[in-house]
Parts: sequence; C-alpha cells; structure tokens
Amino acid sequence: MKKKLSLILSVIMVMTSLVACGQKSAKEEVKPSQEPVVARVASLKGPTSMGMVKFIKDEETSKDKAYEFTIANSVDEITPKLVKGEVDIAAVPANLASVVYNNTKGGIKTLSINTLGVLYIVSKDESIKNVSDLKGKTIYTSGKGASPEYVLNYILKSNKIDPAKDLNIVYKTEHTEALAALVNDPNGIAMLPEPFVSVAKAKNKDLNIALDMTKEWDKINGGKSNLVTGVVVAKKDFIKDHPEKIGDFLKKYKASIEYTNTNIEDASKLIGDKKIVPGPIAKLAIPKCNIKYIDGQEMKTSMDKYLKVLFDANPKSVGGKLPGEDFYYIQK
Repeated sequence: MKKKLSLILSVIMVMTSLVACGQKSAKEEVKPSQEPVVARVASLKGPTSMGMVKFIKDEETSKDKAYEFTIANSVDEITPKLVKGEVDIAAVPANLASVVYNNTKGGIKTLSINTLGVLYIVSKDESIKNVSDLKGKTIYTSGKGASPEYVLNYILKSNKIDPAKDLNIVYKTEHTEALAALVNDPNGIAMLPEPFVSVAKAKNKDLNIALDMTKEWDKINGGKSNLVTGVVVAKKDFIKDHPEKIGDFLKKYKASIEYTNTNIEDASKLIGDKKIVPGPIAKLAIPKCNIKYIDGQEMKTSMDKYLKVLFDANPKSVGGKLPGEDFYYIQK
C-alpha cells in the first residue's frame, strides 16, 4: 500500500514539474515588448519651428521620451542628415522635398504642408511699389537652391526681369546673415521670410514691406496655385516600420500648430525660450507667418500645382522631374 502511495505521489510530482516547465516555455515564447521608438525630428529656425514649439515643450516635460528635436539654422544642416538617415522626420522647403525624393529614388514621403507664403521684400526705399521697381537694385536673401531662390526667380521672370542681368541678388547662408546685410546697407533691399521681417523692422523703424511675394505669386497664377513654403517629410522606411509613430507625430504636430495660431501670447514666449526669435518679435510675426497644417488630398493637390509651376520654370528646382504618386503620404 505504501509502495502504491509512493508511486502515485511520484507521478503527481513529475506531472506537476512538466506542467510548470510547459508554462515556463509558453512564457518564454512570448516576445518581449520592443523598446519605444524615439523619432529624430529636425526643423528650421522660422515658421516651421514656431509651429512646433508646443510639441517640443510637451516632449521635454514628458516622462516617456518619444521624440528628439533639433532646430537648425540652415537647411544645409538638415538635408545631409535626412539623406543619410540620421533624422527620421524633417521640416524642409517644399521644393527641396521633391529634390531629395528624386535624389534618393523615392526615399522620402511628404507628410503635410506646414507653411504657405511667408516671403516679403523689405526696404527703406518707399519708391518700390511693383516688381519692376527691383530692376538695377541689390537684393540680399538666403535659400539658394531652395524655394526662396526659385520663387524669386519665377516672379522676376514673370515680370520680364532677368535675375542674372537686371539686378544683383546676393545669397547668404542663413536668414540672419541676409538680415545683417540689410541692416548694414543704407540702400539695402532684402527678401526675407517671417519672422525675420519682424526682426528687421524692430531693428530699423524705417524699413517697410515693399512687396508681399505671396500676392505677387497669386497675381501671376490667378489663384490657381498656392505658394507653398514648407513641408514635413519622413523617411519611407521609417514610415513603413513605424506607421503608428507617424500617426502620433501628425496628431501632435497639428495640435501644436493650432496652439501657436490661437495662443499667440503663450506661444511667443515658448518661441523666445527656444531662441528661434525673441518672444516680442514672435508675437508680431505669428499672424503673418502663414503657419498651417494641411495633409491628405488637399496637401497633394496644392503641392502638385506648386511643383508644376516651378518645374515649368526650371526643372532643376524640383530635382529634374516631378515626383510620383508615392511622394505623398495619405493617411487611411
């Protein structure tokens, strides 16, 4: 009887051990949760970063670091990193997005438009009333090889002015350098984007906005094409691997842009804290910065028309050819 009881207990112990091992194996088969993805985001000093400041601030105070932000002075700092995959998401000039797309054989997609027209001609010369008045003048600006250069050339040529012969265009590396050249030249004229127009006017009360380049663009195109200044793009592989992160980014970025446009007082303080421009300047500039959030089909339609205008004027401005359908990220 004792032998039987001992045998039964032994069997129970063995079965218990097997069940425990089976449970352990089952647990081991469950894949561990992946490390949270930290998206590397780059933007430029100016409207793109101004629309992103609430997003950046919220991320800094968040326990879970999901994004890593960099604010660059020049697009030349961002483009190589985007091409090399050192950033995942970037705010860049609209035409440059097409150039990078072509150069990387479709390696990026456009997520949204973030800025429409923000370019202005500023000068002390009150005689400048029309584009034709720029003949024979010297204009300081930045953005060579990007939207500012091609927009300026397009508007000049459409008004029968040869950019290479009829005036002197001096390109600086950064907006701040163009601003400094303007301030130091008594007869200076500059094409600047907001918020740098407001910075210039704060430094020199005699400066006036002579021409609104968005209005000049609209005169030429009859309102059929928007002047798109900036967009947000992402690496195609990053979108494929982390679609949920892209969705989260766009949701938060849209909310941040809405915050900037509707809470100007508070947003301008954040902009000042990030040293994009001083807070008081940001407060003046935000209403004129044309900071927008446009995605989906509306984004695609606006970009298609804008890039077609640039392509017809100079194919090089968009990378030699118009981008394909896969250039756009349309959320489903």
